[in-house]
Amino acid sequence: MTASLALPIADTSQVGEARRLATTLARRVEFDDTDAGRVSLAVTEAATNLVKHARGGEILMRALSVQEGGGIEILALDAGAGIRDVAACLRDGYSTAGSPGTGLGALMRLASVFDLYSLPGRGTAVLARIVRTPGPRPAAGSPIEFGVVCVPKPGEERSGDAWAVEPHAGGAAILMSDGLGHGPDAASASAVAIARFRSLGSSAPAAALSVIHEAMRPTRGAAVTVTEIDVSQQLVRHAGIGNIAGSVITPSAVRRMVSHNGIAGHEARRIGEFTYPWSDDAVLVLHSDGLNTHWDLDRYPGLTARRPSLVAGVLYRDFRRRRDDVAVLVVRGRRAGGAR
Repeated sequence: MTASLALPIADTSQVGEARRLATTLARRVEFDDTDAGRVSLAVTEAATNLVKHARGGEILMRALSVQEGGGIEILALDAGAGIRDVAACLRDGYSTAGSPGTGLGALMRLASVFDLYSLPGRGTAVLARIVRTPGPRPAAGSPIEFGVVCVPKPGEERSGDAWAVEPHAGGAAILMSDGLGHGPDAASASAVAIARFRSLGSSAPAAALSVIHEAMRPTRGAAVTVTEIDVSQQLVRHAGIGNIAGSVITPSAVRRMVSHNGIAGHEARRIGEFTYPWSDDAVLVLHSDGLNTHWDLDRYPGLTARRPSLVAGVLYRDFRRRRDDVAVLVVRGRRAGGAR
């Protein structure tokens, strides 16, 4: 469970601040000088691109878990004019702003994983992951991949929203928690949920949620969901207390997942488990109430084929409420090929 560092980029003075944050994060995850330099350069290119071409936006940075391959993930988000010719913009020497035109091309070369989504008139989202050389391997044999954005309320250092994903050979177990309110006490409540979840191993969602509910009694409480994706049985099992939203999305249907009313740790009149079909083309979206519920991925042609972090970033950019912590977690089946 790692929160994202979020930095608005409105002018050139903030490019330097983004670079300093990137260097600090690289040291925190024990990058050597060479890899720290790659991170610093990548963030500088991404932030400069926002200033020149989008006239502002936001940079998000997150340390990646071993299950995700380790390293650092960078998201550059803007709601500007968008890119009409993505392939051209990735070629060095192409520029619409009179610059050398090396920004996106350089960023793509620096990244171990690179992906981009843009709609004319509606903005651009760029994903770059940089791993240590050599770095840790992702979870072996896991058939799912995931991406997440988790950002505290403006003015807070810690997010009361939290998440955990435990990939395994059959799929993944997932927890999301939204501590009551915001700030340190909300973050502490969610930390208890995460710790108890990780101690349980392979428990069914309803049983796991019952144990987590009892463990959280000394805290201020939270909205909590536990979700299990079973790829072999093509099922999603889900149990929730409170108002964390979940959806299983396929090209033909959107299934909203059910959680019961209450506050984990304080009041839960009923803890029930619900099942939903899963398929190779399905996408799971979980989010706290820091995200408006009126999103619709049909408005973003082709987005569900992109990396899950990019999907989470676009939803965060366009639907966050801006007055609360926010967490958005996106899961899909691991696919061969695609963006590198």
